[in-house]
Amino acid sequence: SSLKVFFLTENSGTFFPSVKQDPGKYLQRCPDSVKAWLQNLKNSGKVLLLITSSHSDYCRLVCEHILGHNFEDFFDIIITNALKPGFFSQIPNQRPFRNLVNDIEDCNGLASLDKPGWYSQGNWTHLNDLLKKMTRKSTPKVVYFGDSMRSDVFPASHYGNWDVVLILEELESEVIEENEVNSKDISAEPLEKKGKYEEQSIRIPSATSHQWGSYFLDDYKGINELEETQKYTWCCSCITTYSTIAIPSIEAIAELPLDFKFQRFSSHKPRTVGYYPKAPISLMKSRQKE
Repeated sequence: SSLKVFFLTENSGTFFPSVKQDPGKYLQRCPDSVKAWLQNLKNSGKVLLLITSSHSDYCRLVCEHILGHNFEDFFDIIITNALKPGFFSQIPNQRPFRNLVNDIEDCNGLASLDKPGWYSQGNWTHLNDLLKKMTRKSTPKVVYFGDSMRSDVFPASHYGNWDVVLILEELESEVIEENEVNSKDISAEPLEKKGKYEEQSIRIPSATSHQWGSYFLDDYKGINELEETQKYTWCCSCITTYSTIAIPSIEAIAELPLDFKFQRFSSHKPRTVGYYPKAPISLMKSRQKE
């Protein structure tokens, strides 16, 4: 596994050398509000984790660019080459944690995780044991942020029983469209309850496809092909089943009070409940038709 850590130093392929040469061409720096949010969480006594399947050298390159050279100060535990989703489902002897020395993984796996630090690979069980020690709680409460249904949302929820905040860029464009349709709803919300979600400053990475339509709803015709109805997409169903809430970006919540109470997804609530700052306009329109 130690051979895998040399993507950047050996300039293998085309992707990694390109990012290394010009990170600003591919990476967007985190706004100050996000860095302040991380620091406020840590100052309030929360344990902060960074878990990525990227190798340590690439993680460092990315984080130094988007968060600054002191990015390690934000986190108590950093886990690279986590090999998600297996990180959550594999037992300790199948996927032990390993120490890193100059980005090279130690060949010997660790029998347990005893203290905070930067590690490679690993498993949920040993991480949870460490969190029990650090928080002095038998059942640590973890809120996990991720953008992949396969690698983050499902395994963290299903195997780890963590609350999961889905970062869903497809929500961004639909929220913007809804804001444009009904801007009065935005202005009516108290200022202290708004995150940094200024319409004019948002970059739309995933506008609704004219070919495929909404990420959340499918249009399909019945047997006679005359009546067109809508069904929730598989993605939409997974979001409400395995996520606690969904947001378009960290920036959307970074300026909210740390004790702000979000409405969670629930089988007992409408499907529009659980998205912040607004539900997708396609779901809102669908609900209006019901």
